[in-house]
Amino acid sequence: MQPKTMRVAGVIGVTAALAVGGAGLGLAVSNSTTTPTRSTSAPCASSAPKLTVQGTGNASATPDVLTVAVDIDVTDPNAQASLVDDNTKAAAVTTVLEQGGVAAKDIQTSNVSIQPRYNLAGAINGYEMTNTLTAELHNFATAGSVLDALTAAGGNATRIDSVTFSIQDPRKIEDTARTDAVHQAVSHARSMALAAGERLGPVCSLSDDSSSGYAPSAFGAQKAASAAGAVPLQPGTQQESAQITLVYALEQPPARA
Repeated sequence: MQPKTMRVAGVIGVTAALAVGGAGLGLAVSNSTTTPTRSTSAPCASSAPKLTVQGTGNASATPDVLTVAVDIDVTDPNAQASLVDDNTKAAAVTTVLEQGGVAAKDIQTSNVSIQPRYNLAGAINGYEMTNTLTAELHNFATAGSVLDALTAAGGNATRIDSVTFSIQDPRKIEDTARTDAVHQAVSHARSMALAAGERLGPVCSLSDDSSSGYAPSAFGAQKAASAAGAVPLQPGTQQESAQITLVYALEQPPARA
């Protein structure tokens, strides 16, 4: 009876060992399958197939700022006289701008120069001074009358050097142009992938290639005559363009049954 008992006990011991070993093996397998490592064949990996497209978008809006550059040019026998003469006319032009509703913060001196003038013999025969004022006008309804009045205030010494229309806060129109560019790129990507028998995967990158700023509209005028009445101004529309680059991962479409 004793040997039989020992043999049964040995079987039980082996079975228990196998059970423990199996549990350990099962734990090891479970651990290896529940914590997978990131696959090197991810959709946006460097070796994965991709599709790169570009999109160009446009948007337009009506300008709400008119920037005017006014030159006051005088010539007098000496430098002091030129300085006083030019300052007097510049003050008169500034007063007209302020009376026309232009805020003081929107009026800036952008250039001042004084230099001698020479006769044919090389001797100085006077001094020429130029003072450039730059002003931002926001009320287009009265802007033409203001331009006319400032040329009268400065007389023949006044020259409207340039008039530029712009948008004070271009962020909204810029975003509209970028949105249009993205829509165009997505449409191109879909049609290209379909034609190639591929399927678009996730977006790997999206970059904004737009150049900053927009092309302003401007014109120059020489001594606008007050007798002609208010200067006619047409702001038109301001154009903004944007360009983006979109990179998609490509996936093969599922095989048909």
